[in-house]
Amino acid sequence: MKKTFKRSLSVLLAAVMLLSFTALGSANAADSGEAASAVSAPQSYGLPETIQEGAILHCWCWSYNTIKDNLPQIAAAGFKTVQTSPVQRPKDYSVSYKDISGQWWKLYQPLGLSVAGSNTSWIGSKEELTALCTEADKYGIKVVVDIVANHLANKNSAGGGFSNVNTNVDADLYNAAYFHSNTAGMTGVTTRYGITQNHLGMPDLNTGNEYVQSKVVSLINECLECGVDGFRYDAAKHIELPDEQPYNGNNFASDFWTLVLDNNSEFQYGEILPGADRIEDYAKIMKVTAANYGSNLRQAIINKKLTTTAIKNNRMINIDNTQAVMWVESHDNYTDDGTWSALNNDQINLGWAVIAAQGDSTPLFFARPKGSSTTSQWGSNKMGQAGDGNYYSQTVSAVNHFRNAMVGESKNVVEIVKQKVQMIERGTKGAVLVSVSDGETNVNVSTNLEAGEYTDRISGETFTVANGKLTGKVGASAVVVLYNDAEEVLVGDVNNNGEIDIDDATTLQRHLAKFTLAGGAPIIDETDPKQFMVADVDKDGDITILDVTVIQQMLARFI
Repeated sequence: MKKTFKRSLSVLLAAVMLLSFTALGSANAADSGEAASAVSAPQSYGLPETIQEGAILHCWCWSYNTIKDNLPQIAAAGFKTVQTSPVQRPKDYSVSYKDISGQWWKLYQPLGLSVAGSNTSWIGSKEELTALCTEADKYGIKVVVDIVANHLANKNSAGGGFSNVNTNVDADLYNAAYFHSNTAGMTGVTTRYGITQNHLGMPDLNTGNEYVQSKVVSLINECLECGVDGFRYDAAKHIELPDEQPYNGNNFASDFWTLVLDNNSEFQYGEILPGADRIEDYAKIMKVTAANYGSNLRQAIINKKLTTTAIKNNRMINIDNTQAVMWVESHDNYTDDGTWSALNNDQINLGWAVIAAQGDSTPLFFARPKGSSTTSQWGSNKMGQAGDGNYYSQTVSAVNHFRNAMVGESKNVVEIVKQKVQMIERGTKGAVLVSVSDGETNVNVSTNLEAGEYTDRISGETFTVANGKLTGKVGASAVVVLYNDAEEVLVGDVNNNGEIDIDDATTLQRHLAKFTLAGGAPIIDETDPKQFMVADVDKDGDITILDVTVIQQMLARFI
């Protein structure tokens, strides 16, 4: 039940009018970033404590400064963690922005094993990474960075071996002893020896070499000094495990992972793509990517056949979901397998609801290039700039906040309509319904949810639980997010700290939307991520307030 703070509405509106000329109405404050710094308390966003419990936003090809500038929007969308592109100096680097399609892969061909310096990478320098981590802490957001330790950059043609090492590689690594001499490629290779010792089109680092290992450890420590919270290891399955068995007399096992993973970071996972992968053994030492799960889920959404098996089966043998990083799509499949043209944002959001609502795996949301669509893979995005805004869409945000609110609750998957409508319950507290049906569905299904009325956080439709049954309507190809806060307060000083807490800002939305700055300009510039937390997100003519810290602080002086 909602409790209303019973004070004079005229006083409330007077405070709102004052607010329109102060925290939200100052163009100078917005330009300088003051508005963002004023709302930096992590509790404002309801983010969970750990990376595992929350969701990761893959800021693919964004610069550190771009990520930093978008932190208010990222936090408001409910993401606990941001993941960067590789931190090392890339092949053919330039500080000028270039098209992603022609450059992204160069980030995965580094010229060394240290964090890029000033003007040596599209995504930024060590100092800028440090600044990102410092600012992210203010929002309760964690930072995971990508590490490429399997290979370095080639010259201008694919190939392995020292003879093909790019001449711009750091001088201390330009040594034949630091690369595998075997120049055979990966085509048709299925042995663990070939998987870990042959090349991927780039000179393959000798990860069993002590100096190479020390350089990677140094890179990890350098990142930790910047404030990084976790790591993704590119091409991890191509780096040998400590117990590899000899092959044709070649003993290629090494203690690379034993040394590198011993760093006390919060979260580490390896890119383990299918094929001679020993993924079960990698999962014993770090989290791993569930690539086959993503592929299966994409097809289920495309084919409109969403089964309980497609939701629950991670497609990995003897690996628990808690060790899995799951996605609807990754940068690898987006750039390679063509499914980008078969999935629009609405379909991606259906898959995201399936993954993020479950709560046991760690979900990763891939931010596609800005302006991309099913007819334009690359859109208008440039290296270093922000990607598509689907990550802060109403559906993605609602599902993220559901996930964050359901930490610790058990999971129960229920098929409502065979292959068409699925429900993911979390304990007795909430549920997410996902429909791939072409038409509206009347729901009347047994549920564990507590009795009462629930409002869908996306459509606003009402669902009812009575006598152990959930009833309501799910739209065609829609996501429904149901849960009730323990106590909802419209406007009030809930924790008696002298500040007004606003959990339902409907009154403020309706009146704030009417005010403009001098000259008629709107109060909120929705294109500015620093102001996005107070914007007409769902385009209904009312201002949606995603973060109300500024409003709390101002109203507390008047009410």
